[in-house]
Parts: sequence; C-alpha cells; structure tokens
Amino acid sequence: MIAVLFDFSGTLFRVESTESWLRAALGETGVALAEEEVLRAAGALEAVGALPGGSFPTRRLPEEVAAVWGVRDRSAELHRAAYTGLSRQVELPDPRLHDALYERHMTPAAWRPYPDAAEVLATLRERGTAIGVVSNIGWDLRPVFREHSLDRYVDTYVLSYEHGTQKPDARLFAAACDALGADPRRTLMVGDDRRADGGAAVLGCGVHFVDHLPVADRPDGLRPVLDLVG
Repeated sequence: MIAVLFDFSGTLFRVESTESWLRAALGETGVALAEEEVLRAAGALEAVGALPGGSFPTRRLPEEVAAVWGVRDRSAELHRAAYTGLSRQVELPDPRLHDALYERHMTPAAWRPYPDAAEVLATLRERGTAIGVVSNIGWDLRPVFREHSLDRYVDTYVLSYEHGTQKPDARLFAAACDALGADPRRTLMVGDDRRADGGAAVLGCGVHFVDHLPVADRPDGLRPVLDLVG
C-alpha cells in the first residue's frame, strides 16, 4: 500500500497570529487592555516564541525553559511547562492570561488549514492512498481535524506526547507505517522541519518538505505531493 504521512503545524495547518491569539485570550478572561498595550504585548510574546506553532524564541531561553525545551514534545506536562514558561517572560496585566493563552492555542479556532490541504487529502483518499499524521506536539490535535472536516481523510495519528518520544525518532514513523499497514519504502513523509521530519528517511521513506508560511502566502504548497505519489 502506498502511504503519505503529514506533519501538522506548518504543513497541513497554520496557527493564528500572535496578536489574534492574545486578543482571544483577553476576550476569554475578560481582561481589558488598551490597543497600544495589546500590540506591545503581542510583539513581546512573538519575540520570546511563546505561541506554539508560531515563531521560535529569538532570545536566550530562561533556565527553567531551557531545561525542558529540547524534550517539550515528549509529554503534555513538558509542553505546557515550556510554553507557559516562555509567555511568563512577558509581563501581562493578569496572571491568568498565561494559562488562557496556552489553552487558546489548543482550540480548533486557533488553527487554519492551508488552502490546498482539503483538496490534496481528498485526492489521495480517492486514489486509495493511506494517510497518517505524525506530529511533535503536547496535546490532542484530533479535534482540530474534526472541526475543519479533515479527519475523514486521516487513517491514523501518531502524536509524540502519546508515545513519549519525538521526531526525528524513527519509532514514530515506524508506528505510523505499522498502523497503516504500509511499507516505509512506499511511504512519503511531508513536513516543514528538515531535521524532525527528515528522520523518516532512516526507515527508507521518501521525504518532501514544504515552507512554514502564513496560510495566505502558501496557497498550493501541498499540491506537488500528488505528483510525487502518482
């Protein structure tokens, strides 16, 4: 059986902007903030890399975050500790906002599929191609797929926090191939991270990379996959 494995963030979906993320958390907590302060706080959160799926940190990691950063996707607890640790570098008017921000990024409303994601997944399904999602993540992304009506195309999910390890560990890709009944040598891994997603090559999988861009800037980045798998 021919199979295609997809990464989640930056591949099939993109998280909302940091400003949108902050505004949603402010609305959820009922915290009022002047417009200039919203923009200032959003810029500061962006700089520290506090939004999972957003920009990586541009500043030196605080000691408590550095201790877990490299293994943050191995458990839900580590993932939360890493990202709330980053957000707490930014002074916000209410301490509840740090947890509210983390909770917001796990909601389907925080994510948008790339414009060609549904078309590519549907076409692969019509061709009889098995489809899996292999993601470094600290929470259950299945509701995101359901909310955006893409779950119908996915045969299996292999999520790092559920396996206690993270890409590029080949065991995650092997687990996906096993679940699909697919030969790794007839499987393509599609992702945006050359190191993490490139780990599938160890098993003999083909690997194809896409650019992690805003949704509006990448309208057809997934379509080449259809030609690669025939």
